[in-house]
Amino acid sequence: MGEDRSKYPEALAHEAPNTLEGWSVLHQVFRLRREALGALDAARREQIVRQAAGAISAMERREDGESALFSILGHKGDLLALHFRRGFDELGRAQAEIAALKLSAFLEQTGSYVSMVEIGLYEATVALNARLAGEGLRPHSPQWKRAVEKELAAQRDKLATRLWPKIPARRHLCFYPMNKRRAGADNWYQLAIDERRRLMHEHGMIGRRYAGQVTQIISGSVGFDDWEWGVDLFADDPLVFKKLVYEMRFDESSARYAEFGPFMVAIRLGADDLERLVLVYASA
Repeated sequence: MGEDRSKYPEALAHEAPNTLEGWSVLHQVFRLRREALGALDAARREQIVRQAAGAISAMERREDGESALFSILGHKGDLLALHFRRGFDELGRAQAEIAALKLSAFLEQTGSYVSMVEIGLYEATVALNARLAGEGLRPHSPQWKRAVEKELAAQRDKLATRLWPKIPARRHLCFYPMNKRRAGADNWYQLAIDERRRLMHEHGMIGRRYAGQVTQIISGSVGFDDWEWGVDLFADDPLVFKKLVYEMRFDESSARYAEFGPFMVAIRLGADDLERLVLVYASA
């Protein structure tokens, strides 16, 4: 049987769902200055790259928020540095660590993206609001807010591994930003929360069919960057990206309400890979 929402507060029908936030996230995109690298003597170039590889390797092994380096396919850049940290101050330090590398003199930053790992609680929000209204609590009253905070605390404990994940140790990365449409009849933000809940549930069921093949990390960027969400997909077989994104295009929440930014596909780099990559670019 469906949930009885006869006492669901109409005043909350168009409110935002509760969300949980985890890691602060920074994507940095760089282009290598190939001619300048190629002009260096081999010993100096090796010294610069070895120092960078050692520093990045240490950032990869951090216990409380880590970093990873990727080689970008296509024209949008050469290197992507991905950082997970506890807060923006620590992201600033990660950014400064990259800038302090001797290699940074040979890097041109062409893009970045700032966000926070986010879990949207549509199902839990609708159920909680209906329960609190059924108990006679006034929306946004002190008692209501305390009940919401108690529920969020329980959800944080339950979903901790999704809020504070390791950067998946998979070979391929697909990153893209996206918005929910705010135009005409297809305005996501004018839909009632229960309708948004239904659409997101159906959307999520598609992703579940790819469990084990792809790891998805959604980060919220409203107020932080030019798009509303960033999506990171990690997989060992890049074909999964094409199949998953294509199938989701037929989902109503994507077909009617989603707007996608530029896609970027990259390959994970280890320290030795970085040295080989720079050598190839420098000799090109």
